[in-house]
Amino acid sequence: MRHYRNILVATLAGLVLGGCGMVGGEDGIIRDRQLDYKQATSAPPLEIPPDLSSANVSDTMVIPAENASVGGSATYSDYVGNRAQPGTVSRAAVLPKQDDIEVKRDGDKRWLVVSGTPEEVWPKMRDFWVENGWLIKTENPAIGVLETDWAENRADISQGIVRNFLKGVLDSLYSAATRDKYRVRLEAGEQAGTTELFLTHRGIEEVSQGEQFVWQERAADPELEAAMLRRMMMYFGVEEERADTQLATAKARAPRATLTRGTDETPSLLVDERIGRAWQLTGLALDRVGFTVEDRDRDRGIYYVVYDDPLAGIDSKKGFFSKLKFWGSDEKPRETEYRIKLTGEGAKTRVNVLDKSDALDKSDTGSRILALLYEQLK
Repeated sequence: MRHYRNILVATLAGLVLGGCGMVGGEDGIIRDRQLDYKQATSAPPLEIPPDLSSANVSDTMVIPAENASVGGSATYSDYVGNRAQPGTVSRAAVLPKQDDIEVKRDGDKRWLVVSGTPEEVWPKMRDFWVENGWLIKTENPAIGVLETDWAENRADISQGIVRNFLKGVLDSLYSAATRDKYRVRLEAGEQAGTTELFLTHRGIEEVSQGEQFVWQERAADPELEAAMLRRMMMYFGVEEERADTQLATAKARAPRATLTRGTDETPSLLVDERIGRAWQLTGLALDRVGFTVEDRDRDRGIYYVVYDDPLAGIDSKKGFFSKLKFWGSDEKPRETEYRIKLTGEGAKTRVNVLDKSDALDKSDTGSRILALLYEQLK
């Protein structure tokens, strides 16, 4: 199907080459297109039928009063008057303009330290995705996790005078070979009144297999993460030049993780960080390797996670689990829920994989999960 689409595009290109000379402008080839996602569009506003106009609504309709006794009632005018009284409406705290966001860095991972509590940062962070045309797939304010739906990065499509001429008329004929999604996780910062904002990227790409094309996973792209963090910083109120400087000068850290086995051959991961920092880095690593945090117990140091297959619902090759060969070629996973346990050991933190009964997981599966976390934390 993609082959025929490309033939059609090439044919149309031949018809218009002679008449096109525009190469610049906002839609030209000069613009930076590292992030050029196809945005979701809004449907036209609903129209009220002629026989159901607002004039048919009477202001004397009975509305429950906020402070009326059980069984009481009030008119609409009374209701409006009560709502207008000072102190009767509770409003969420407004996040102040963020002109002092700090960028932290650990290897190729970057995250933001934002003034305000996670509860204050969440609405602004969510608005960023909505106003930029992203569809939100899942969100859980209770644990501070939001994930977007897949989006097509139009930057992967070759730009030129032909496509610019056809854009807006036959744009649907052009399909990028990559899709991206992002996950944001908010954690209370080390300093009171701050929030640490972690953003991770996941991607899939369309590849040729004989005469057909299939989707498969591709590695997380730290540069796409940095570019999206830059956009978010500017949305929060940071000047463009300051955002660029912050992301460019953030210092990397030295490797500090080791895979070990105890006397009983139980695998574990030893991180050269105190448990507070190790907790946040482990959460970021889990996002990177494809686990969704369904719940967490900070006091006990446990992440409750499930694997999120990016190819679920997409006709393609098997994803992450088959790649790790947790089972045979045709066997499906019997268990996709895991518990990641962190235990402080002075200036270091030990990471283990537990089963559902909170017992140490000594299986090959547990070892492979730790190996994946090691690759992110080393």
